[in-house]
Order: sequence, then structure tokens, then C-alpha cells
Amino acid sequence: MSGDDQLPIRDDLRDLSPYGAPQLEVPVQLNTNENPYPPPAALVDDVVRSVAAAAASLNRYPDREATELRTQLAGYLGHGIDVAQVWAANGSNEILQQLLMAFGGAGRTALGFLPSYAMHSLIAQATGTRWLSVYRSDDFSLEPDRARADVLEHQPDLVFLCSPNNPTGTALDPAVVDAVLDVAKGMVVVDEAYAEFSHQPTLLPLLTGNRRLVITRTMSKAFAFAGARVGYLAADPAVVDAMRLVRLPYHLSALTQTAAVAALRHSDATLTQVAQLRADRDRLVDELRTRDLEVLESDANFVMFGKFDDQHKVWQAILDEGVLIRDVGLPGWLRVSVGTTQECDRFLDVLGKVLT
Repeated sequence: MSGDDQLPIRDDLRDLSPYGAPQLEVPVQLNTNENPYPPPAALVDDVVRSVAAAAASLNRYPDREATELRTQLAGYLGHGIDVAQVWAANGSNEILQQLLMAFGGAGRTALGFLPSYAMHSLIAQATGTRWLSVYRSDDFSLEPDRARADVLEHQPDLVFLCSPNNPTGTALDPAVVDAVLDVAKGMVVVDEAYAEFSHQPTLLPLLTGNRRLVITRTMSKAFAFAGARVGYLAADPAVVDAMRLVRLPYHLSALTQTAAVAALRHSDATLTQVAQLRADRDRLVDELRTRDLEVLESDANFVMFGKFDDQHKVWQAILDEGVLIRDVGLPGWLRVSVGTTQECDRFLDVLGKVLT
């Protein structure tokens, strides 16, 4: 952080860098796992009309409980989940922050299985929660017995799991969640930000009877709604009550709530986009393997591939051709988000040129 030596910033924040992917103006941007397709026209029209109506009462504070939005999210999730089990916030990152504020903090620890979503550790540190890193196998898999042993050894106050995992794209064996819940003394958080893209069923049914299990979701990916910033969780109602203790007053604007409810009315249309993205993802996996590359099975809207002697050199060569993908910092590996069919074709053409 520039200039932090002149400010009385917390010592544990001095050596941190802000999270973020490169935002470069290039023809093909495949680095941030966004849905490349804009929201369907009918959804956009609905949002415009709904937000215009809500604007007439912007002199009043919004519903701080976001009751209508949470009700609609519960209906979307299904599995018998009701509004008392759902909480919404400004993106899934604020959900993670609120969880760490409520169940982490000074004197408490959070644990994650790396490589995984970098914001878990960054938000933990920002909330004064001690972060513990344990590591997956060399093939990035996570076995139930190994996860159980790590949690039993460290006894963290929060455990973070991802299904599918970011950046690897791999699905999570439900047996891992069972094993962790069996020995965890604290909360177990399963990040399902990419659940709609997965071949594997959601882990939502595991909520039944597990009061310390939390499943987080987002509207950014499948709903092509990244710019709206809406994330949510499903959990025991007591977890939702804990979120109320740490949330800022009126943390979700009336416009955000209204727009999200409108988007949920068009879930069938956006899930059609997801079907296309899944098809192009599977095609990317197959095409990359024909080029003698190592490619991880993906249940998300991105694919991790390698292995390169110098992955950053390959990343730069692809960028020089107008295609931006992600160097996630894992030696030998790169990650590409699934774009439109045409963008995937362009990426494959450029990669072929670079590899030859």
C-alpha cells in the first residue's frame, strides 16, 4: 500500500495488496469469469421499468431486511429453503465479510484449502481473523480424510470450501463437507459462486440438520448481473440473525433490491445462457487437450490449463494478440474464462499461434 508508512494503518495490513484482476482494454476479455452475454432484452426492460418505479420513493430508506428479494431467492433455490434461511448483500464478498465479522475476528481463525478463492484469506485478514492455509494434493484434489485431519488439527472457527473451486474449476465431493462438519468446532462455509455451471448437484440439501453449515451464492455469474452486486447465503435462521448484528443499516439499496427481483423473474432465460456456456466450456476442455496440454476438469465457467515452463510469458504472448486471460500465480498454469462461442474460437486460434 503506497504511503502506508506515513499513516497509522494496522500493522497486519501493511504488506497486503488490493485484490483485483487486470482491467485492460483488449478485444477479448476472458479473465474475470463474467457471463460474456449481456442480460436478455426482456430482463433489461423489466429492470428499467422496475427501477423507474422504485425511484419515485428514493427519499425513503430501503427495506433493510430485503424481504421481497430474500423471498424470491428462496424460491429460486428450492430444496424447501424459506426466507428465514436466506440473507442478501452487496455481492458474495460482502456476505463473506459479514460471516467473518460475526464468527471470526480477533483471537479467532479461518482455514482454507489452497489454491482457492483469494478473497477468503484477504477478507479474513481485513476483519482481524487469523488465516490458516492448508494445501490440496498436487493434482488439486481434496480428499475427505485429508480435510478431516487438517480441520481436526487446527480447529478453526471458520472453514472455507468451494464447489466448484476457483481457480481450479473442480467440483467438491460432498463427502468432504460431511468429513469437515464431523470435526469442525465452528462454521463451515461452502462457496457455490459457480454452482449453476456445475455437473454436480448443489450441496444445499446438506443444510438440513447442519446448523453450522453456510452455502454462499452470487447473481454475478449465471445471472449476468456482475454490475449489480448481489450475493446471498442459505443457512440456518440463526445464521441470518447473526448477519443482522454486523450488517450496515440499509446495506442493500432500494434500486439494487428492485433490480435483483426483476432479474429473478427471468431466471429461465439466463439459465439458457448458462447452458451455452457449459457447452463451450466442455468444448474448450476437449480442444485444449488435443494440443497436448494438461487441462483440469471444470464444473465452472472457466478452465485451468498448463503446464508451461513460464506461464507468464505465455500469458503475455496471448495478450499481445488481443486476448486477456488470467495468470493466477500458480507456477505452470493459466486460467481462461468461457466467453461467447466466437470469443472461445478467437482464444483457441491465438493459443495455437502462440504454442507454435
